[in-house]
Amino acid sequence: MNDKSAMSGVSITRLVSSDSDFDEQLSNILAWDEAADHRVHEVVKDILSNVKNNGDNAVVEYTRQFDGVTASQMSELEILPERLSESLSKISVEQKRALEVAADRIRRYHEKQSQASWSYTETDGTVLGQQVVAMDRVGLYVPGGKAAYPSSVLMNAIPAKVAGVSELIMVVPTPNGEVNELVLAAAAISGVDRVFTIGGAQAVAALAYGTATVPAVDKIVGPGNIYVATAKREVFGTVGIDMIAGPSEILVICDGETDPDWIAMDLFSQAEHDENAQSILISHDKQYLDQVQNSIDKLLVTMERKDIISASIEGRAAFIEVQDLNEAVNVSNRIAPEHLELSVEDPDALLPAIRHAGAIFMGRYTAEALGDYCAGPNHVLPTSGTARFSSPLGVYDFQKRSSIIKFSADGASEMGKVASVLARGEGLTAHARSAEYRIKGSVGQ
Repeated sequence: MNDKSAMSGVSITRLVSSDSDFDEQLSNILAWDEAADHRVHEVVKDILSNVKNNGDNAVVEYTRQFDGVTASQMSELEILPERLSESLSKISVEQKRALEVAADRIRRYHEKQSQASWSYTETDGTVLGQQVVAMDRVGLYVPGGKAAYPSSVLMNAIPAKVAGVSELIMVVPTPNGEVNELVLAAAAISGVDRVFTIGGAQAVAALAYGTATVPAVDKIVGPGNIYVATAKREVFGTVGIDMIAGPSEILVICDGETDPDWIAMDLFSQAEHDENAQSILISHDKQYLDQVQNSIDKLLVTMERKDIISASIEGRAAFIEVQDLNEAVNVSNRIAPEHLELSVEDPDALLPAIRHAGAIFMGRYTAEALGDYCAGPNHVLPTSGTARFSSPLGVYDFQKRSSIIKFSADGASEMGKVASVLARGEGLTAHARSAEYRIKGSVGQ
C-alpha cells in the first residue's frame, strides 16, 4: 500500500512491509534520477577547456562573470594567511569556541584512523610490506556566500592534515565580494595553507590542471552545486575526487518510545537541506507513525525553511510500517542510508545486523545533527545507496599505499620457478625469462 497520508497537514507516503508490492513501492520511493543535463555538461566542458588552456586569465574572467567580483588578476583572489588569522578575531567568542571544540573532536577521532607502513620478513630473507604516504597536495572546495558551511571545512581539511598532506588549497566563491568569516576562521583552525576566492567549475579546473597562481592538486574534495559536481566527474582521472554526492538522507528506526517531536525534528534536519533530501521513518507501531505525523504538522510552521522542508517531506519522505525491529533492520540494509538513527531502547542489539549505512547514530539521545558538527566522525558520507560499497571520508582518503617487495637470492630463485610456469602459461615469454634469470643454476646466473 502506497498511501499518501495527510491527517491535517503535510502529505507523507506510507508503506507497509507486508504488502505484496512493497519492494516495488520502496524502489519507487528511493529512485533518484539525476538525469544528465546536457546543457550543464557542455558549459562545464567549455569552462574546463578554457581554464586548462588560458589559466589565470580564464579563472579571473569567470569569477567576474559568475560571482560579480571585480578583479583584474589572480593575486586579488587569494586570501593571505594573516587574513585567515584575522577572521578568528572577527567572529564571536562563542563561535570561536564552538569551532575549536568541534575541530579538536574531529582531529582526535581521525587520528585513530592513521595507518603506518608495515613489512614482514619470510624465512628465506624476502621482505614484503606496504609503504603508506600522504598525498602531496589536496584541493578543498567549499560553497560560499550565504550557503556557507564552516563544518565542511573542518570535516574535509582536518583528516587531510592528520594524514600528513603537505599543502591544502581551499577554494571558496565570494559572490559579490561576500566573505563568510566563519568559513575563513574554520580554515585557519584547520590548518589550510592557501585560500582562493573562486568557485564553480572554473575553481575545479584550476585545482585539477593548475594555473600560474593556483597549484595543481592530487585530489579534490568537498561539496558543490551541479556545475561543481559535473566538473569533478569530468576531471576524475587527472586528479582523484572524494565522491559524487546525491541529496542528503536520514533513516530513523524507532521502537515507538522516543518523543515524537524529537523524531519529527530529526527528519526535518535533513529535509531542510533541499527539496530533494530524503527522510524516512521505520517503525512497527502504526499509532506512533501517526504521532510523528502530528508532530510534523505542529512543528513545521515554526521552521524558517518550512517551504523547503515541506517540499522534501511531501516529495521524497516515507513512513514505513514493519512487523518488528528485525524487519526494520532488513529494510534499512536494503536502503543503505547515508545517516541511520537507531532510536530504540537497545541499539547495541541491532548494531551487528546493520550492514549498510554511512553513519550509525545509536540511541534516543544521539541526534544526527550532532554528527554533522561536533561528534568527531566525518560527516562526508556515501549517499543514494552507495553505502553498500563506500565509506565515510577519512584519513585513508588522503593517503596512498605502495607495495614493498624485496626478494632474497633464495626467494627469487624459488618464486622464479613459479612465475616462469604462470608466465609461459599466459604466453608472456619475456616475463618468464626475466624470472628465470634469477633461478639458481640458470643460464643467467
